Amino acid sequence: MTSTVPPTTGTATSPSAPARAIPKLAAALAGGALFGFGLALSTMIRPDVVLSFLRFKDMGLLFVLGAGAGVTLIGYRLAPRLMSRPLLGGTFGVHEAHMDRSTVIGAAIFGIGWGLCGVCPGPSIAGLGAGSFELGFAIAGMAVGALVHGVTTRPGG
Repeated sequence: MTSTVPPTTGTATSPSAPARAIPKLAAALAGGALFGFGLALSTMIRPDVVLSFLRFKDMGLLFVLGAGAGVTLIGYRLAPRLMSRPLLGGTFGVHEAHMDRSTVIGAAIFGIGWGLCGVCPGPSIAGLGAGSFELGFAIAGMAVGALVHGVTTRPGG
């Protein structure tokens, strides 16, 4: 009699690759949901609120930016000092930042776009999820910009 049970790729001590990916995917989903909820709660998904902030009329979003900077400080500076490795495996890495002509041009284009429409990537996706379907135009513009960047950037640089 032959067995109809398919062979498994993992063992009791070594789970399969999809099983190892589930905690990371769950953490990414939870982090994204928390980020989107925070953006919605802070009203950063409303372009009129963002534009008021950029015009120095409503400085409430300054607290949101400060909280984001604080969380980033903890995540990138303190966690590697306090932990030997990330909670879900892997290693802490160092990302080298390069200030060059394309970085300055990209930042200027991003800032001009943000100032014109009051939308940046995270809040636009969260706003789309909250039912602001007109933000789809901004997301389409970001996708075109990413495509142009991908086409015009040299490999490895």
